[in-house]
Amino acid sequence: MSLPSPALFAHLPQPPYYIVAFSSCRTEGDNGYDNMADAMVSLASQQPGFLGVESARGIDGFGITNSYWADKDSIRAWKAVVSHAAAQKTGRERWYEDYQVRIARVERAYGFDR
Repeated sequence: MSLPSPALFAHLPQPPYYIVAFSSCRTEGDNGYDNMADAMVSLASQQPGFLGVESARGIDGFGITNSYWADKDSIRAWKAVVSHAAAQKTGRERWYEDYQVRIARVERAYGFDR
């Protein structure tokens, strides 16, 4: 069993900030998913208010991607980006069996680092 790398964690400011938690079950096969996911992370990182992202996916196709944002307006603006909207449409048509999006304000955050 390998341990997660600290480089996989987003480096975030002190709260408050917002999290968009995207949980999904993938369809079989890549079908261009990995390239689009990389492009979306790159595009999101250029948006005002973007703070970071963390993502993991199991071999069973279940995954969680948490993106972090400075405020609700930044999240709304990201949702409206044309390329992101097109990726969402393709996701519903091709990449996801189902998904859930949850948005919350992070009030407190702490952790441990050996």
